[in-house]
Amino acid sequence: MSKRILYWLQNDLRIDDNPIFSELALQQCALDIVFVINPHWFRNNNYQQKPYGVHKQQFLMQSLFELQQALIERGQTLHVLEGEPVTVLKQIIADQHIDEVVCAEHVGIYEQRQLARLKAHCPHLIFKTTQQDTLFKQSDLPFDLNELPKNFTPFRKKVEAVNIPITLSALPKTLLPKPITLCAAKPIESHNNLEHLMHGGLNSAQTHLEHYFSGLLPSTYKTTRNELDGFNNTTKFSAWLAFGCISARQVYNAVEQYEQNHIANESTYWIKFELLWREYFKWHALNVGNSLFSFKGQKHTKPLTTFMPNRFAAWCNGATPYPLVNAIMNELNATGYISNRARQVAASCLVNELSLDWRYGAAYFEQQLIDYDVAANWGNWQYIAGVGVDPRGGRHFNIQKQTLQFDPHAVYTNKWQGNKHTSTQLDNVNEVDWPI
Repeated sequence: MSKRILYWLQNDLRIDDNPIFSELALQQCALDIVFVINPHWFRNNNYQQKPYGVHKQQFLMQSLFELQQALIERGQTLHVLEGEPVTVLKQIIADQHIDEVVCAEHVGIYEQRQLARLKAHCPHLIFKTTQQDTLFKQSDLPFDLNELPKNFTPFRKKVEAVNIPITLSALPKTLLPKPITLCAAKPIESHNNLEHLMHGGLNSAQTHLEHYFSGLLPSTYKTTRNELDGFNNTTKFSAWLAFGCISARQVYNAVEQYEQNHIANESTYWIKFELLWREYFKWHALNVGNSLFSFKGQKHTKPLTTFMPNRFAAWCNGATPYPLVNAIMNELNATGYISNRARQVAASCLVNELSLDWRYGAAYFEQQLIDYDVAANWGNWQYIAGVGVDPRGGRHFNIQKQTLQFDPHAVYTNKWQGNKHTSTQLDNVNEVDWPI
């Protein structure tokens, strides 16, 4: 009787450069590939936001559909189930007499806790985890994780100095192991009910990768990356990276091939530079654990902010006294995406102009952004709020200056804000909730 293996997919929704699939393809086993949709994702959290908004939901379902089709072509099945993950997986393990569970290592503290609970419930099982979401393995880093530099620049210099090789995992040209049949699983349908800049899925990710590196876009990236609008001004890989439809290694290698075949300049280097920022936040999240979500962060001092529901609602709904910020929030709500520059301006406004608790802004971005990444999102919000890895102790973006620099003719503001009335008054009630 062959070994029965369960592969628990999470944010690794791809086949190419997937070390787990590469290893499984060489084994004689029966394989059950499972993705569990957690109802918690669609309920309000502590900050009254849902982990998954409508745009993120659609991108996820598109990604699952494309992966399902790709697995069918390779003689396999993707089982998409709903429920609390540990409960669902325990039942499958018992019903199918699973011998081994494999999954990707996750930097998120809640995902780590889920895996720990599953291990505690199934002590007789073999569990194997693989790092799939980073450029480097932890063993490749030129320092112990507890010695991770406190800021990005020394991290970048250390990893660039040792020139860690970044290699892709090859999938053998064979069918994957035979599937285990589950009666409870149902085929999923592709979701296209919302207009998006990006379509979820491993095929869509590869199509975009090929398109982006087929022309001159990489060689001008550094000069266009701070623009507020325009699809080709930035790489747009972030959403596919967040769901694991493509790996950071694939993107990095595509840059290196472009440099060999076309041109290597400051812009092509800057794409790799941004991938290293992403990498740093991954290891930072793994290193700091719970404090990634702490109000005090790593500084152990509380920011001088509070929470005022009316101000937060105005920020979320694009109804602040700041037209550029309103335009940014309107774009976010309509599309599930805004540029990095727009994220910094909106976050700075919430923390500095509105004097609000940064965690509410981070939770709202978690809900709205299709490219939400736990490490980058919460790490960047702490950076802006002055409780994270920013050596300057926080960032305050002057909204008027940002407007003059990045939207001098109000093209972006008019596109997303239009003629909508902007209140010049910050609050509509006083400190005891009397109308102003």
